[in-house]
Amino acid sequence: MVLSGKAWKFGDNISTDHITPGRFYHLRSNLEELTEHIFEDIAPGFNTKVSHGDIIVGGKNFGLGSSREHAPLIIKMAGIDAIVAKSFARIFYRNAINVGLAAIICHVDDIDEGDTIEIKVDEGQFLDKTKGIEKRFSPLPPIMREILREGGLDRYIRKYGGLKV
Repeated sequence: MVLSGKAWKFGDNISTDHITPGRFYHLRSNLEELTEHIFEDIAPGFNTKVSHGDIIVGGKNFGLGSSREHAPLIIKMAGIDAIVAKSFARIFYRNAINVGLAAIICHVDDIDEGDTIEIKVDEGQFLDKTKGIEKRFSPLPPIMREILREGGLDRYIRKYGGLKV
C-alpha cells in the first residue's frame, strides 16, 4: 500500500478538541457538516484547503483527550489518507486504524507543510519527495494493514466475518 499527498503540519498534543471543537459536538450525527469544522480553531479553513490523499504530519501525543471516534473519521472524510506523528494517544490510534485512516509512528520534525510525502505502508518507508528525505518506521502489524486495505474494521468484518489473528 502506497499513500502520497501534500503534508499538513501540526505540532505536539493535538487533541480531539482541536480536531473537532467541543462546541460542535451536537453535529456528531451529521458527519458531513461536522467535517466543515475540522481543525477550525487551530487551522481556519482547513476543510476547504485539504485535498484527497493529503497527509498530516504531527508531533507527540496526536489525538489526546476524549475518545471521540468521530475525530479520526472526519479527518478521513476531509480527504486525509494518513497521519504520521512521533506518537499517538492510544485510543485515537486504534480509532484511526478502525476507520481506515493510516496512523504511522515516525519522527517528522524536519518535514514542512506543503512537502510532497509518499508512504510505503507495507515496507515501513516514509519519503519526503520535496526534500529527498527518506525515513524508516516499524511497519504496522499485518492485521492492521489488512484493516486499512479494506477501508476500516467495519468493512473488514463484513468481508471476512471477523478478525483473522
